[in-house]
Amino acid sequence: MSLIPEDAEKRFFRAGYRIVGNHSAVEVCHWTKESLRRGRVCYKEKFYGIKSHRCLEMTPALIWCTHKCKFCWRPLEFTILGEPKPDDPKEIVEGCIEARRLLLTGFKGFEKVDKKKWEEAIKPTHAAISLAGEPTLYPRISELIKEFHKRKMTTFLVTNGTRPDRLSSLEEEPTQLYISLCAPDEKTYLEIHNPLIPDGWKKLNESLELMKSFSCRKVIRLTLVKNLNLKDPEKYAKLILKAEPDFVEPKAYMWVGESQKRLKKEAMPSMEDIRNFAEELSFHTGYKIKDEDLASRVVLLSKK
Repeated sequence: MSLIPEDAEKRFFRAGYRIVGNHSAVEVCHWTKESLRRGRVCYKEKFYGIKSHRCLEMTPALIWCTHKCKFCWRPLEFTILGEPKPDDPKEIVEGCIEARRLLLTGFKGFEKVDKKKWEEAIKPTHAAISLAGEPTLYPRISELIKEFHKRKMTTFLVTNGTRPDRLSSLEEEPTQLYISLCAPDEKTYLEIHNPLIPDGWKKLNESLELMKSFSCRKVIRLTLVKNLNLKDPEKYAKLILKAEPDFVEPKAYMWVGESQKRLKKEAMPSMEDIRNFAEELSFHTGYKIKDEDLASRVVLLSKK
């Protein structure tokens, strides 16, 4: 029996999610659909070579999180603290691959869908462990990463950094570790994230300190909201330099989903706003601007 309340399950189902086991979920990403229908791809394909049509976006902790972020496009009323009693990682991986395949079945008949791409799409080569919730709250996250790797899949683990203990105990590193850094200081952190834990800022800083010890590719992502956290680039720079990531992604908050109930459309930065902020980050960190993607309003800064 699923650990997710029935009303939450129905809401997520209508939004295109499919529940897997007791606490996991998978969805066909917007960019997977765009790649199949129109040949347009996610910035992660442009920046890191991840094929959008072969990317499986999932979470092992659908409603479990340590934050209730103002900019989150998920419904926050279902968010709970704690850890789900863990399903077997192998069953989660198999369940997600199958659920995603079924979601993609309907695309095969569309005239505009590239049939060769569709055949490839149902055999994912990458897992983005990022869909919703905080994936490090799943106690067997290291085993989950291993299960994906056993299938010759690459992995992105996206975390809010509030479980440094889980990061330090990973027996298998992901292909790429993302830490979300969306506040330059504790005051802004409390305002934007509405943390459910008392020491979230401290934990995030511990995770940033840990980041440099990872041998995988490391990225810090800044989701930036006008009049909220799009400020103080020099403070962000100090945190970035502490973590020593390979890349930094300043990215505009997008006015989509449930976040529209919490923020106004004017909170969404323009591409020019993001470019300007990226230039300031570059000045304060020494990281070089390498690329950008207009559709997602994101700039890529590189250490090298």
